Parts: sequence; structure tokens; C-alpha cells
Amino acid sequence: MRQFGSQLVPVVVIDNAQDANPLADALVAGGLPVAEITLRTPASLEAIRALAHREDILVGAGTVLGAAQLEGALAAGARFAVSPGFTPALLQRAAELHAWLIPGATTAAEVQQLLEWGLDLIKFFPAATAGGPGAIKALAAPFRQARFIPTGGVNADNLAEYLSLPSVSQVGGSWMVPRSAIAAGDFDGIQTLVRQAVALADQIVGAAGGTQ
Repeated sequence: MRQFGSQLVPVVVIDNAQDANPLADALVAGGLPVAEITLRTPASLEAIRALAHREDILVGAGTVLGAAQLEGALAAGARFAVSPGFTPALLQRAAELHAWLIPGATTAAEVQQLLEWGLDLIKFFPAATAGGPGAIKALAAPFRQARFIPTGGVNADNLAEYLSLPSVSQVGGSWMVPRSAIAAGDFDGIQTLVRQAVALADQIVGAAGGTQ
């Protein structure tokens, strides 16, 4: 299983590609050298291109909805791709391209299909409305090899509920990279939010490790 180097995956919505490098600087300085740039805006691929050459941050593409988007993201330099769900066509193309794809799933049938494809790192989305930590815990019981990245409704207030689960590899969220702050150029503020999020995640993981 390929892995990230942190417990958090910032989910970024960026409207101006010129903000990509200042945002990356804030993430790195805050101790979180990874960014999932969602393909929700016209600037997303250009933003990925702007960061692809950097060795200090792992940049990927989020909201990848099909094979064509996967190909475009990889061509722009994305090193991983995240999808809210999956289709056989998307899984097949990812396999052909040897791409690091993290597909989404919320049911036992979907998780089982992904494991059959050899994909054991799974996005659990939308986490808050799909059952939250209780649903992940239930899925992890029969599918012990699966590792989940809950995304959607995850924030500082409920982070501990997710990160304390052994089956949760990372969590994805945007609370430390607000779209409005990026658009306003408040990268100092983002760096502060990132530092706080990283410190909280480290504290939670440390406490869980000490009690399990």
C-alpha cells in the first residue's frame, strides 16, 4: 500500500493557479507537505502543473470522475488521484497507467470490489452522511486489510473520532485550507490553521497509540 507522510490530506479548491505556490509554501511551513487539488475549477490543472516540479510537496488531484480526467491530471503532474466513487472503466485505466488511485466507497459491496482490484486504500465519502466513524468501524471488521481516508464533514471538532480508529489511515478535509482564505491571499492564516491541525492530529494519534 502506498502511503502519505502525514495523518491529514488537505482538500484544496483553488480558483487562481497563481495561488498554488504560496499555498504550497504555507502547507510546507505548517508541517503538511501534501495537497489534493480538486478538479472543480478551471484553474485546477494549471495549479497542479505549477506544483508538479516541487520536491517538497506531494501534489495530487481530487474529484477525479473518469478516465479522461485521470489522464489529464497525471499529464499535469499529479502523483496521486482521488475519486469520490469509482467505475470499472476508471479502475481499469488506473491499472493500465499504474496510477496511484484512491477511489471512494461507503458500502461493503463497494469495498469488496475495490479489494478484488487490489486497492486497499479507500476514500470514505461523504463521511458525515454515510455513517461516520461507526460505519467505518463496521466495515473494518470484515475487511481487515482495508484502510480508509474519511472525507466530507471532517473537521477539528470530530477529528479524534476518526483518527482514533485503527482502520483510518488519514483523514481528508478542507478546514485548514479554506477556499475563501486562499482566494483572499491569507496564506499566513492558512499556515496557522495547518500548524494547529497537524498538532491536533499528532496529539490524537499519540494518545491512541498509548491506549491501544
